[in-house]
Amino acid sequence: MANNTEGQGLCVAPFLQRSLFSSQEGYLRGRFCAPVPSLEGNIECCLPCPVTEWIYSDNFETIPKASNWLNVAGMVCTVSLLVSFVVLPVEKTSRHYLTVCFIIAVCILQLGFIIPLGAPPEQCQDAITPNDMSSDLMCAFSGACLLAGGFAAISWGFLRSLSIHLQICWQVVPGQKFFWGSLLTGWGLPVLFGSIALARTGVSYRFGDTCHINHDKALEHYWGPLLAFAAVSTILQFATLGYCIRVYIRAMFKDDGISQNSSGLPSHNGSVKTVTAGQAYRRVKKAIGVQWRGIVVVVIIIVNVVFLAEVFVSMDNTEQAVLQNFGKAAPWLSCIVINGGDKNLCLDKVKGLATPEPEVMAALILMSLNGIWTILFLGRASMIPAWIELIRNRFARRKHDFVSVDAKRFSTNGRPYEIITSPPQSTYTPKAPETAVTSPSLDGDTIAALSPPKQNDYFTRDAKYVSPAMSFSTPRPPSSGRYQGREWDPVNTYARSWSPTPGKGGMI
Repeated sequence: MANNTEGQGLCVAPFLQRSLFSSQEGYLRGRFCAPVPSLEGNIECCLPCPVTEWIYSDNFETIPKASNWLNVAGMVCTVSLLVSFVVLPVEKTSRHYLTVCFIIAVCILQLGFIIPLGAPPEQCQDAITPNDMSSDLMCAFSGACLLAGGFAAISWGFLRSLSIHLQICWQVVPGQKFFWGSLLTGWGLPVLFGSIALARTGVSYRFGDTCHINHDKALEHYWGPLLAFAAVSTILQFATLGYCIRVYIRAMFKDDGISQNSSGLPSHNGSVKTVTAGQAYRRVKKAIGVQWRGIVVVVIIIVNVVFLAEVFVSMDNTEQAVLQNFGKAAPWLSCIVINGGDKNLCLDKVKGLATPEPEVMAALILMSLNGIWTILFLGRASMIPAWIELIRNRFARRKHDFVSVDAKRFSTNGRPYEIITSPPQSTYTPKAPETAVTSPSLDGDTIAALSPPKQNDYFTRDAKYVSPAMSFSTPRPPSSGRYQGREWDPVNTYARSWSPTPGKGGMI
């Protein structure tokens, strides 16, 4: 860069003189300026914006763009999951409000990387000042989505960890209170801490087309609470895992407790311990079989967010250390001046002055894979045939409930398709029963009697009912011959005879 470049002033190329830029818009603290002695006194010379172009290699800018497009693929995965949860039945998706809200949080996080793809933003307000949320609206939206989505993902991951811990370790099934508390915590905390971070810290273009949180007070207002929830969630995960290992080990030795009894039967204490261990093992095994996908994806996303937080905190600390002591950056700055602004010849002297490029690239790529991890672990194989069946039923020909008059030619017997407009030609006359008890089986005569009727009269003829001789349907007086025709020997039945005597009664 020539010495007469606009804005260079008294500074040596490629640096620009700060006093020549009077604009107060953009992120003023994002300027990388240092005092330089001159004939006119100390002047401040600044690296041109963006600073990352001077710190990292030429291939660095391709990584943020690639991560943004990876987030597009992840958004397709997460949206397809949400649509499946809405359209498909619950037995095909196993949806749960903790899962749905967690996926929505991941979607919000991905929006922060996707928004800049609509129109490439202008990263710099002027030659030395990066844009921030006050000078660029797209920066405000992308940064807000990153802050709220990242904290929401951690919050819902914490709530999932707490729910699983309560169910497995304490046998407590979360109810209605936990549901409303989860909604308040899962969405209230991201809004609260995201708003505080935007108001007290702000976001700006630090690298790439996505706005990230600034370094000023970022640890107190955002990264600190986020890392605290991530730590508690991790502790709950390890506590649950330790309990599962303990139950598994106890279940392995449950047979030994039974064999120690010499009588061959388990004692009371031994049997209680054995049953408890077996029941706990089966319960834990069932819970882990259902929840292991959610546990894995929560751990992965927590690790990704924590890794991104560690990268930004390290970047902030390194930047603050350089700004407070420019002597550390003197060899690198001198190299740039000597080589006429060729940064590639001075990249080896950047070590210790900025976060390593591979670490930043890894953090961006891992954050971009969250949507893909979500569909791999929270998606179900049963969703695929369910979608196929739904689409097939949607576009298949609908069968009509009525049958046309031409349906007779498709059947050898057209009678089932005819509309009955007249009564049958004959009727059935029931046969009077001959005995009080009839068999439910159908003999040949009965089948013949149930053949198609032959008369048109339905209700004019009444069947005459013949009362059986031995009917007991109504009470009868003793004089009606109740005991007539019955002969039995009391000796054969081992009964004591009894005869009524006028004025007396008794057994003889």
